[in-house]
Amino acid sequence: MVANSPQLSPPTYLSSQEVPNEPLRVGCKLFVEKIMGPNDVQYRKAEVLSIRQLESSTLSEYYVHYVEFNKRLDEWVASSRLDLTKGVEFPKIIKGKLSATGLPETSGRGRRASKLSSSGPGRKRKFSIQHSPSPVLCEESPSTTASPIYDKLGEEGDNQDPLENRRRDSMLIETFSKEKEIEKLRTSGSMTQCINEVARVKNLNRIQMGKYEIEGWYFSPYPPQYAHAELIYICEFCLCYFLSLKTFSRHRIKCTLLHPPGNEIYRHEDISFFEIDGRKQRTYCRNLSLLSKLFLDHKTLYYDVDPFLFYIMTKNDEYGAHIIGYFSKEKESLEEYNLACILTLPQYQRMGFGKLLISFSYELSKIEGKIGSPEKPLSDLGLLSYRAYWAETIVGLLIEFKGETTLNDISTTTSITVQDVMHTLQSIDSLKYYHGQHIICLNDKVVKHYYSTQAKPRRSIEPSVISWKPPVFTSAQLRFL
Repeated sequence: MVANSPQLSPPTYLSSQEVPNEPLRVGCKLFVEKIMGPNDVQYRKAEVLSIRQLESSTLSEYYVHYVEFNKRLDEWVASSRLDLTKGVEFPKIIKGKLSATGLPETSGRGRRASKLSSSGPGRKRKFSIQHSPSPVLCEESPSTTASPIYDKLGEEGDNQDPLENRRRDSMLIETFSKEKEIEKLRTSGSMTQCINEVARVKNLNRIQMGKYEIEGWYFSPYPPQYAHAELIYICEFCLCYFLSLKTFSRHRIKCTLLHPPGNEIYRHEDISFFEIDGRKQRTYCRNLSLLSKLFLDHKTLYYDVDPFLFYIMTKNDEYGAHIIGYFSKEKESLEEYNLACILTLPQYQRMGFGKLLISFSYELSKIEGKIGSPEKPLSDLGLLSYRAYWAETIVGLLIEFKGETTLNDISTTTSITVQDVMHTLQSIDSLKYYHGQHIICLNDKVVKHYYSTQAKPRRSIEPSVISWKPPVFTSAQLRFL
């Protein structure tokens, strides 16, 4: 017997007295207490993405996304921070339609617990949907797993082709499993087709790195035992991670590293750059990828770090070289990218270090005699940093330049691609069409902004102290083992 399909219903708002009869579930929207500052607490509308029960009590915690806020501000909140008096919007159920995970599709991210059954030629299958933070469609039999593709074929009509039936049966195995997908992220790279399901809830709350305690922004595929830990300890020199302060303290006694395990190719004042080959230092580079994924939403995390070079920027003191940020670069890029991924750690952001990383990547391109561009798409903060660097570099060149110039001349001098130069000039409204041709015209506002930024004390890369030659790799060295 087939259960009745859920009917389409509009969002419902329940008062606090009605909520116990309809418990909160994934996909609900309600007002949540958001701490905006030390003395600034506001109630913001948020969507429940996941629910978990605390081990020490019967209370639950809710992972929420604040509507119209960046995803990095998503967080776990206690039930005491939920305001039920302003109403709760429950997700709509779309009649007879299954989502990508095989569950009844809703207007939000929630899933409604129900029972379905599907019958095919000569067989009867029963399915049940489990109520969990990331529910998966499961069959009663443990030997096989139901496939949403199979259900859709059954709804449209039974296929009598034996070959098609066998192909359909093979699809039953190729279904989404959160545990398997996270394991793929951890061991073989980001090959998941359901990345929104896997990475929608961040798994680490806070990390302790050196003297800084940092809140994680996004999901990162650390081992399962580290998920939802209150605090993770990370060694700022080797980037190994630990669950307890005791094991971390024992590691620090034994750890002999005082700087990244690579060649120092730049040192000026208290800033250094180290070049690390992903093939030679796999453990360090994999730990670096895990750490950076906490702060980069769109980073594709691969464990085959062999094809990449990593350039680590550090700040030096009497205790060692402390990592500020890094950028990675393909050893051999067909698209001539001079940068694959870039990150400044949160504790060093808004200090000008992002521009320093970008500037260093272009200085390496100048030594190589190449014109390069970062790999797209960039993160939101990375795009802002690049636009600021491009505008400052191009405007500074044009102000000092005497005589006629072209986009190709600017590109050759700065190692910035012609396309990036043109887009930058358009963004600052300095590319005009005059008498049948395009001209570059800097307005007073752009010039004034340039001089105001130059008047501030700032760090810069000193090209003369870069000790680096473009590495040459054989085909065997570029092969992943």
